[in-house]
Amino acid sequence: MSASGGTKAIVAALGANLAIAVSKFVAFAFSGSSSMLAEGVHSLADSGNQALLLIGGKKAEREATPEHPFGYGRERYIYAFLVSIVLFSVGGMFAVYEGYEKIKHPHDIEHWYWPVGVLVFAIIAEGFSFRTAIKESNQLRGGLSWAQFVRRAKAPELPVVLLEDFGALIGLVLALGGVGVALLTDDGVWDGIGTLCIGILLILIALVLAAETKSLLLGEAAGVDEVKKIEAAIVDGDTVTGVIHMRTLHLGPEELLIAAKIAVQHDDTAAQVASAINAAEARIRASVPIARVIYLEPDIYSEAEAAKGADREATPGGPTQTTGH
Repeated sequence: MSASGGTKAIVAALGANLAIAVSKFVAFAFSGSSSMLAEGVHSLADSGNQALLLIGGKKAEREATPEHPFGYGRERYIYAFLVSIVLFSVGGMFAVYEGYEKIKHPHDIEHWYWPVGVLVFAIIAEGFSFRTAIKESNQLRGGLSWAQFVRRAKAPELPVVLLEDFGALIGLVLALGGVGVALLTDDGVWDGIGTLCIGILLILIALVLAAETKSLLLGEAAGVDEVKKIEAAIVDGDTVTGVIHMRTLHLGPEELLIAAKIAVQHDDTAAQVASAINAAEARIRASVPIARVIYLEPDIYSEAEAAKGADREATPGGPTQTTGH
């Protein structure tokens, strides 16, 4: 993922959410609408989330150290996971509680033009932020559907901003509906129902984000297309005749570790094998630029061992396993 593209979407979302949060709290102060309070807390939580993403991106840029030899690329995953926790607790649970209280103890909405005006403004501002996130994501999405993009993206920032903005827009529509029906029926219970729906929506989005970022934290392999490029780059048809088995792991969104056992000719000299490995590493980096750490172990291919299947413990192992998230 383009780091600049992700940062641009985050900054756009941060600016929009800060302005929206202030306007929502002002509207709540004048109208007493619980939907406005829940939406204000939601926007404040979103602003904090975008700040967390920016911090995570900055910390991930630190150089590798002897204690952390593979660097700090996974900081971005950790902070994205924190976003899901904040969205669940501060945004979702608070809105559910506030909605329940408003349904239990309804009161009329005062100065209706404040919440309505603020919601219209917020929809426009969130629409601008969502449009920016869509534009940046389209540069990377290719032929993937939006659901596939959110599931397969190795960089967490754009999927997080997309889901947050999408949830915010739906939440604003729910809040507008709750306030509107409450005004039409002169029954504050509808304002509470709208608030409760907002909370449930935020909790669902938080659970999706948590599931996706947890998978990234555990460690995901390279995508299927990248694995094919790596396999093609390793084999030269001369010294390196095939890939016995291979494992890949994302150390961060733009850092890939590759470990492979490769088949070489039984009568090749050590110098020939070493030269072939160096050449294979150069071809891999040219084909997949995010390949930062590469370990290639030469071995003599054994058909008998390969026939056993893909065995992690086999030396040499069976055929290459390719998996994609």
